[in-house]
This record gives sequence, C-alpha cells and structure tokens, in this order.
Amino acid sequence: MPEIGVLLVDDHALVLRGFRRLLEDEPDIYVAGEASDGPEALELAARIRPSVVVMDFALPSMNGAIATRHILKSSPETAVLILSMHSEPCYVRTCLDAGARGYLLKNAMDLELVQAVRQVASGVPVLDRRLGSLALQEDAGEDLTTRELEVLQLIVHGKSNKDIATVLGLSANTVAVHRASIMQNFDAHNTAETVVCAIRKGLVSIA
Repeated sequence: MPEIGVLLVDDHALVLRGFRRLLEDEPDIYVAGEASDGPEALELAARIRPSVVVMDFALPSMNGAIATRHILKSSPETAVLILSMHSEPCYVRTCLDAGARGYLLKNAMDLELVQAVRQVASGVPVLDRRLGSLALQEDAGEDLTTRELEVLQLIVHGKSNKDIATVLGLSANTVAVHRASIMQNFDAHNTAETVVCAIRKGLVSIA
C-alpha cells in the first residue's frame, strides 16, 4: 500500500483529473479523496485524515488559507500544500501563517509537485523556488491574519457585524475591530471600497 495519502482540492474537474493521474503514477502516493470547495475539503480531511492536502488557494466559499486553518484543527497531523497562481507576498505569508507546510505556484513542473508532496509529508516545508525571499518581504496594506480573512469573506457576502459574530463565535465588538483593521490595511473608507479591494486583490471568493 502506498504510504502517502493525498486529498486533492480544486474547483476545476480537469485540474483534479490531471493531478490524480500525475500522483497515482508514483508508487508511494495514492489519492485518498477529492473535493471541489472548502467545506467539502474540511469534511473529507476530518474523515479520511490524509497525509497531505494539495489545495488551490482560490476556492468557492472560503480561500485556501481559511480552509487550511480549519483542516489543521481537526487533522493536525496532515500537511497542507497550497497551489496558487498568486506570487504576491501577502498570499504566501497568509497561507504559511495559517499552518500550510508548502506553497507552490500553479505552473510548477510536474516533478516539482510530486517532490513537494513527498517533502511536506516528511515534515519538510516547501516554498516555490521562484518566490525566493518574496514571502518574507514586508507588503504593507495586504498583510491580513487568517481571522481577518474569514471576517473579510463574510463582509463580501453582505454579512453584518452581528451576523459575522454569530458565524465565527466572536463578539460583535471583536468583529468591529477586525473590520476596522481590514479597512485600514486596504486604505478603504467604507464597506463598498473594502469589498472592491478584496475582490480586486483576489483575497476572497464571491461564489
């Protein structure tokens, strides 16, 4: 039996099919499951407890950083490898801060992906070589915590502070503080500007 069970998470069926074919050609790797969005990934990860989750950053309902944080709560032994088209430092840092063990750009070579899966499964962090030290650079205006990203996702979906507090189990005052911090980071003056900025930066999904 192959040693490394992988959960694939992407909202494009062709991408999932390609990753499955690539990984199942390897004698030590098998695909334990597939998910097309964040909630499905959380449910599957908790149930099958894969060695590695290979997950797209841009997912319906919640992004990869938020999903990572929740997956690791229920399955802390699982390693999360994020695949993304975004090379900006804010994306990389946000995912690593959420607990992801690796971050690869989506146009990585097939061999790089296979090696990255093995590496994170063995406990060794992976950062796409094309990023260099990019993820360590300061990037004022885009450095949001994973909790702020959760709040931001709900703001984009039109939720009030009270609604967000209920969903996330926070006080309304705490949500208001997070909202103010997000707006300050974006240099936004109202909710509409915050939403436009978040979508333009690709930090949230509107699906």
